[in-house]
Amino acid sequence: MPTRHDIRNVAIVAHVDHGKTTIVDAMLKQAGAFAAHQHLDDRMMDSNDLEREKGITILAKNTAVKYHPKDGGAPITINIIDTPGHADFGGEVERGLSMVDAVVLLVDASEGPLPQTRFVLRKALQQRLPVILCINKTDRPDSRIDEVVNETYDLFLDLDADEDQIEFPIVYACGRDGIASLTKPEDGTVPADSTNLEPFFSTILEHVPAPTYDDEAPLQAHVTNLDADNFLGRIALLRVEQGELRKGQTVAWIKRDGSISNVRISELMMTEALTRKPAEVAGPGDICAVAGIPDIMIGETLADPENPIALPLITVDQPAISMTIGTNTSPLVGRGGTGKGADAKSAVKDRKVTARQVKDRLDRELIGNVSLRVLDTDRPDAWEVQGRGELALAILVEQMRREGFELTIGKPQVVTKLVDGKVHEPVERLTVDVPEEHMGAVTQLMGVRKGRMDNMSNHGSGWVRMEFVVPSRGLIGFRTEFLTNTRGTGIAHSIHEGHEPWFGNLVTRNNGSLVADRAGSVTPFAMINLQERGVLFTEPGTEVYEGMIVGENSRSDDMDVNITKEKKLTNMRAASADNTENVVPPRKLSLEQSLEFCRDDECVEVTPEAVRIRKVVLDQKERGRTASRAKHG
Repeated sequence: MPTRHDIRNVAIVAHVDHGKTTIVDAMLKQAGAFAAHQHLDDRMMDSNDLEREKGITILAKNTAVKYHPKDGGAPITINIIDTPGHADFGGEVERGLSMVDAVVLLVDASEGPLPQTRFVLRKALQQRLPVILCINKTDRPDSRIDEVVNETYDLFLDLDADEDQIEFPIVYACGRDGIASLTKPEDGTVPADSTNLEPFFSTILEHVPAPTYDDEAPLQAHVTNLDADNFLGRIALLRVEQGELRKGQTVAWIKRDGSISNVRISELMMTEALTRKPAEVAGPGDICAVAGIPDIMIGETLADPENPIALPLITVDQPAISMTIGTNTSPLVGRGGTGKGADAKSAVKDRKVTARQVKDRLDRELIGNVSLRVLDTDRPDAWEVQGRGELALAILVEQMRREGFELTIGKPQVVTKLVDGKVHEPVERLTVDVPEEHMGAVTQLMGVRKGRMDNMSNHGSGWVRMEFVVPSRGLIGFRTEFLTNTRGTGIAHSIHEGHEPWFGNLVTRNNGSLVADRAGSVTPFAMINLQERGVLFTEPGTEVYEGMIVGENSRSDDMDVNITKEKKLTNMRAASADNTENVVPPRKLSLEQSLEFCRDDECVEVTPEAVRIRKVVLDQKERGRTASRAKHG
């Protein structure tokens, strides 16, 4: 079969924070993608604000470098797909792998293969893609290169890799310094026999198969991602499998439902470094972008109008976590962060508070996010949104609030399914790295959450690695408690392991809530009196309403409190007038922490300025009647 030797398509996969984006930065710089005078940020591929803030890759993105071989041959285009390392964004990983012919598996020289390493590698092996192993961060003082290589071999065997896949080349690198080598350096050192990424580039050229095609085959191009442009409208990113795609060409558009219509390619672009440049033609193996098809969706095919043949649709794993997203129904809706109506009016003119706006936004998210589901509920202003994990759904809510939406978010729930008439729930494989002294605290935490320990290993460095199989329900709200109990030193990561029979009742939060019993502004006087009752979440001057949660009770039941109480003034001088009392600073909860904190009868109010936790039923008497009915049947 004819082969295109001027192109290579490769994806870089790894666990979170093992250095994928950093090594792509170094490849772009060393391939001469930028002029000497250009100012370059770190992690250039993480272009999204949320990606930069959280330090993780959320969206799969592609770039291309022109590599000039040292023997003076013709330049070769290397298309690189930078994939997320978090299993919650698995839909992005699957899309990225459908565009490439091989993967580079990046593993940290100290941490070794972790749960997401297993997740992304399993996807690559299922698609029969060859693997190049890159041991990154060899300069870490606690690096253990030989052990990590052996652990990676064990992982390949564990995932039933065949002989060809296990015979992978190994590159040792320090991505931050842009240095790679084929010879193993000493632990804790940068490779000494190299000064650049040349060995890494040459390994990619040698071991990544060049795209092959059939001269006689009609056009076939697979849509793998979507983008938008203010001038061109919707842009489809696709890989050309067979034939050629030209600007101005009329092609057959094969939709998800099997229907076919003819459309014209108004614009064709190819990626160079981080920008898209206009192009006239894209051949087999090229990754390109086309405009001119306003309703095109991921997984669809562009084909020859004379002989349209569809490519298989992209399939993704089923969702495991769901939450209800609806319009904001609190008394402070549309009134800004402080709730002081008139003062905040100027800042809230772009606020989006209607059900139609929320539904349109969720429908738009479905276009580019193949791992998300949106289902109707019995209420016209709320929808059930299902995704891979808590983080993926929290990222969606965070993006919506930054766009001006006001929302009510329900407590995350697991998506169950019936197997042989019995309810099965999703389970996760949780890997925990903790110092030895916190081992007991973690085991106790997992016991409450019905976690089952599968494996435990001690590398002799004072750290213990434990593996648990635990119901996904048990991990909702786990992270905050885990970090508290391990004094912030523990590292925990999980991946979806499948479904098991329902584990029974789980009680993960022992403390109740402090609930405001009236509307008003928080006063320091009331806070001082309530401090001994629990931990407060609000600052003096914050406007609250009846049913809003203002703190965590030190006991297991909820307590209605008056946090707006003022000190009565008299004309008598009090004996304690000169005594000063300190208000303990409140605990500020992020969006993820607020979702974790929620109980079944609570929800989170999200606005562009504030995140508040509240009871689903605001009225205190109504809540009391409901509790009484539940108690007495």
